[in-house]
Amino acid sequence: MTARPRKRSLTLHGHATSVSLEDAFWDAFRQIAIEDGLSVNALAAQVDEARGLEVGLATAIRLFVLSHTQEALARARSQVQVTADDISKPPL
Repeated sequence: MTARPRKRSLTLHGHATSVSLEDAFWDAFRQIAIEDGLSVNALAAQVDEARGLEVGLATAIRLFVLSHTQEALARARSQVQVTADDISKPPL
């Protein structure tokens, strides 16, 4: 894995474009697309449509990956908390 951004080719709405992303962000983005049953291009198009004009596509993808990861962590923590609360309850 390299820490330096690399150019990645995408097709958004029929137009070829590219973004420069680090391997970690690209790999996570690809995994999210797989989990959501989408192509990378389809997920990138969704991110592109949701971003503001002041945010570049590469930045929008990084923020999307970060947000997705934070939400997954919060869900995992809440499940662990529920399990821990269930364990600490005295038997009836």
